[in-house]
Amino acid sequence: MSDAIKHECGLAFIRLRKPLAYYRAQYGTIMYGLNKLYLLMEKQHNRGQDGAGIASVKLNQAAGSPFLYRLRSIVNQPIADIFAKVHGEVAELERFQPDLLQHADFAKGHLPFLGELMLGHLRYGTQGKNKIDFCHPFIKRAIEPSRNLALAGNFNLVNTEELFALIDIDPGEFQRQSDLAAMMEVVHHFLVKEDELQPGSPNLANVLRKACSLFDGGYNIGGLVGNGHSFVMRDANGIRPSYYYIHDDFIVTASERAAIRTTFNVGENEVLELMPGCALLVNAQGDYSIEQILEPLERRACSFERIYFSRGNDEKIYRERIALGHHLSKPVLEAINYDLRNTIFAYIPNTAEVAFYGLNKGMEEYLNRIKVERIMSWGKDFDEAQLSEMINRKIRQEKIAIKDVKMRTFITEDVSRQDMVQHVYDITYGTSRPHEDTLVVIDDSIVRGTTLRESIIRMLGRLKPKKIIVVSSAPQIRYPDCYGIDMSKMWDFIAFQAAINLRRANGTDAELQHFYDQCKELHRTNLLHTVNVVKQVYAPFAPQTISDEIAKMITPPELDIPVQVIYQTIEALHESCPTNTGDWYFTGNYPTPGGNRVCNKAFMNYMEGKNVRGY
Repeated sequence: MSDAIKHECGLAFIRLRKPLAYYRAQYGTIMYGLNKLYLLMEKQHNRGQDGAGIASVKLNQAAGSPFLYRLRSIVNQPIADIFAKVHGEVAELERFQPDLLQHADFAKGHLPFLGELMLGHLRYGTQGKNKIDFCHPFIKRAIEPSRNLALAGNFNLVNTEELFALIDIDPGEFQRQSDLAAMMEVVHHFLVKEDELQPGSPNLANVLRKACSLFDGGYNIGGLVGNGHSFVMRDANGIRPSYYYIHDDFIVTASERAAIRTTFNVGENEVLELMPGCALLVNAQGDYSIEQILEPLERRACSFERIYFSRGNDEKIYRERIALGHHLSKPVLEAINYDLRNTIFAYIPNTAEVAFYGLNKGMEEYLNRIKVERIMSWGKDFDEAQLSEMINRKIRQEKIAIKDVKMRTFITEDVSRQDMVQHVYDITYGTSRPHEDTLVVIDDSIVRGTTLRESIIRMLGRLKPKKIIVVSSAPQIRYPDCYGIDMSKMWDFIAFQAAINLRRANGTDAELQHFYDQCKELHRTNLLHTVNVVKQVYAPFAPQTISDEIAKMITPPELDIPVQVIYQTIEALHESCPTNTGDWYFTGNYPTPGGNRVCNKAFMNYMEGKNVRGY
């Protein structure tokens, strides 16, 4: 994605099912669990670079001894920072008391994070400021171990104010800025209630049934309880991803299947998906169960997970991204008039590489058909040179664009800053023939279009191509997200800007006030969640009309080279990613009522000139 946005967080959970001494004997180190937690987090570092945190619970601690520990970081490379501190404690113990590491129980008493239950989190800050206080896990401490709780997750909630009201809490400034704070208060509230019924061993399934039924959002959350119980829970629509692997020696969950497979070297079918509305529950003895906590609703797993956010080394995701690119080959061929001789294909940024392979696969299939047809048409009337020229024709691929540096915003003067932004990307000179070649560049998605307009199109223009075609493997992003991605301002979307421009051009922009009045009335009657009013903004325009307007908007005024934009269709998206049908970014069809409320609120903010979040 050439436009940087904040997005999905990552979760990692490990429950060791044997005494720590077992792991030294079986795997050669008592640090086995922590080492695997580190790998799980590093293999998901793409999911959060604003901060990281871990929590650990020790089993069978003596009365009065600490049993719950937490460490968080927001420095550059926070995962490395956290585990450098953890292993620094190990190195210090080795230096002064090396024999202790040979004895698991003694080492456990001296190393804070050497526990049997571990929870790790990677944070992208979609709510709250980028301060360490907002990093997961959050913890609640109490005298009774069974009322101590560490909680982390990949989620956003859109009804935090209602949650605080339901449990009669007047939130402070910090709590208002963190949906995890609201979730923590609710879960802990019901944890205490259950502990009152079953002192020392609250029923976690009951806790989650009561708490999660109140949440409006998408989530994959993990929790550690001080008495040794633990859980991982997924939302009823399956919006956020969750996977697990069960072994005799440990239980592990993560946000990405490939992270588990790589960390533990296991096959695809051994890593299972935690189904919507289900929880993986582990008791203090290490026994587990999968329980249906919430009635599963229509599966609406996030399609952005497949297009962009998840690591592409998962075989299913890889094939889906190939398919996304392949589906675009026909409209691209039409756009270049099937002239492959004079067309160069490239991708920007690196996350679009797999879709690029799919696009080229489609081009090669077309080219091979043409080769066969031409050769067949010759009959016996050809020579070796003619045949050689035909079979050696290739799709022209070049490394056109290079992301040169991460530009810093220390320059405050607008003109100078804009000049710097233009140089985020650089080009490979001599890769195309001026005024002869068309450049086709694929991006995985286009959100704001800012980088395209200010940097990429200008940069490509230096090569003086005949035409520039920008291809998006995702459909037009028209609506806000409220389930984990930080894009909740309507004016941020170039598709929305295009629709507004088109309405102004055809004289129907006055209808925007009518839509705004509708939203205000729905808000007044507490019905803002019942309908997506913003769909009406786009209703008069065909997708191609909006794409054409976007092409004009991303073309710098001084550029005299034609620019075209081709988007993925909704139908092709679902055909490529059949299990991830969550498409509200593109269609406005939200899986929960809170989505409509956020979308309408974002539109109201736009109409009122407020540059604030929609929730």
